[in-house]
Amino acid sequence: MKILEGKRALIFGVANDKSIAWGIAKEFKKHGARVALSYVNEGIKRRVEPLAQEVGADFIFEMDVTQDEHYLNVQEQVKEHWDNFDILVHSIAFADRADLKDSFVKTSRAGFQLACDVSAFSLVGLSNSLVPIMNEGGSIMGMSYYGSQKVITNYNVMGVAKAALEASTRYLANDLGPKGIKVNCVSAGPIKTLASSGISGFKGLLSQTEQVAPTRRNVTPKDVGGTATFLASDLSDGVTGQIIYVDGGLSILGGF
Repeated sequence: MKILEGKRALIFGVANDKSIAWGIAKEFKKHGARVALSYVNEGIKRRVEPLAQEVGADFIFEMDVTQDEHYLNVQEQVKEHWDNFDILVHSIAFADRADLKDSFVKTSRAGFQLACDVSAFSLVGLSNSLVPIMNEGGSIMGMSYYGSQKVITNYNVMGVAKAALEASTRYLANDLGPKGIKVNCVSAGPIKTLASSGISGFKGLLSQTEQVAPTRRNVTPKDVGGTATFLASDLSDGVTGQIIYVDGGLSILGGF
């Protein structure tokens, strides 16, 4: 039996076939899960539709995490297709490009609010909206990066937002544990995605990682998908509130 057989997963954050969320969706399907994919707007919908067909998604649905009414409506959108579900994957992050190019001290109030709202609060908001139809034994997971813990050049306000995401993971784990729901974060190494393209000097970071990471390679969305599959499965039932590093060992190094 496949380890996700019979489970249903809502996956937020597929933007194209390079997305970490796309790697997770493919691994989930390979291991037996049924999946549904969100899209943020009509432009992204046109990219998500063929991917949903490729992976055999049950449905796609609109979710813009900056819009209060979308949080109010998301449960009903899901219930049009599924009575309940088991897995919530949060792979959503955004910051204004201007706040990723200058010094962190110059971050605007609006830019700070936007990055934390989209990248961190959305995990809380989606959990609040969807936990009522989540099965006992469910799994919620977010996607983070080591810039939440240490200063990474040009990561700036995204590092602060990811730190907020990781702290939110711990508080949600405490809240939802009595309901039989585990909440964790996967902290991936640098991966070339649509989101990472806005970080100045990112190509250099990828090159450096290949040279110094213990595995001497960059990780892939498939690597993250494998760990996400474990966290989504019953094999991880004793794991909650944790930040799991999938970075080829990069985070164990004292300096790089």
